[in-house]
Amino acid sequence: MTWPQATRAEHERFCPVEGWTPVRDARGRSGTHHVTYELRLPDGRVLRTRISHPPDRTSYGRGLWSHILRDQLAVTEEEFWTCVKEGGKPGRGVPVVPAETLPADLVHLLITKVGLAEAEIARMTREAAIARLRLFWTDGA
Repeated sequence: MTWPQATRAEHERFCPVEGWTPVRDARGRSGTHHVTYELRLPDGRVLRTRISHPPDRTSYGRGLWSHILRDQLAVTEEEFWTCVKEGGKPGRGVPVVPAETLPADLVHLLITKVGLAEAEIARMTREAAIARLRLFWTDGA
């Protein structure tokens, strides 16, 4: 798919949507020639991107834009445009936490005491797993 040429304004729109924070100098001022944003990633890396003043509709050249995507934003063009146009944040390799999980102690008891298979437990809701363990404790089955 071909994407439009990105502008400084779209670059600046991307940063707050994903959660980048503006960087200030030691005296609390922002930069004079660029707007600088920073993003701390879960793996410990810190990304920085700079947008020349004014962040307007001036578009980037292909080479510069490739550098910004790859080295500063660390996203694909598709991820960038999804974030800018739809508000969808890039994955960044952060695992998605399921809506409901079972406590490790409960899973351990269902495997070791009740004798259920992990695959069967994985399909259970929290209430069903607790009910199955209660059944085992009351009836021994």
